[in-house]
Amino acid sequence: MERKESEPTVGILALQGSVIEHESMLAKIGAKTLRVLKPEHLEEIDGIILPGGESTTLGKLLNLFSIAKPLKAKIERGMPVFGTCAGLILLAKEIEGEQPHLGTMDIKVRRNAYGRQIDSFIAHEVIEEFSTSPLELVFVRAPAIEKTFGKARVLKELDGRIIAARQENMLVTSFHPELTDDETVHRYFLSMFK
Repeated sequence: MERKESEPTVGILALQGSVIEHESMLAKIGAKTLRVLKPEHLEEIDGIILPGGESTTLGKLLNLFSIAKPLKAKIERGMPVFGTCAGLILLAKEIEGEQPHLGTMDIKVRRNAYGRQIDSFIAHEVIEEFSTSPLELVFVRAPAIEKTFGKARVLKELDGRIIAARQENMLVTSFHPELTDDETVHRYFLSMFK
């Protein structure tokens, strides 16, 4: 059955991490979702969310399940992708102290830049690209973007650290918008499908 252009299917990488939370947020705004667990699922989606979780584990699972190469190719061909927390790390071309995973985005990141689980926190900030109203930003063992280069552009800094960036079809945040009741960031991601 052919999909209508007006009804994109958003894939959610479902190997590990905050899958249900992203599904719930997208369901609230009426978006169709599909859990991505195999390479063939990539053929059924129009964009993908790479959720928070443990980036090293996710990187290994992407290779183990043969998803890494076809996913990288689709992103490089322009498929919209949104990486939150660990998903941000997966997209980075440079990761402090380790090899890149998908390596599609012109950013250098530092894992656990904000400390351990116990150091998790919430901030309320305006990110003009998304909204003129303050958003609730939930940081859990969050990475930080150390620098952007090439085509990546900074969307928000907090205390001197880059916490949101975009490069063409790629969007990343250090924080977890799926852990709030605010649909703003997910709606912005859906606007990238047009």
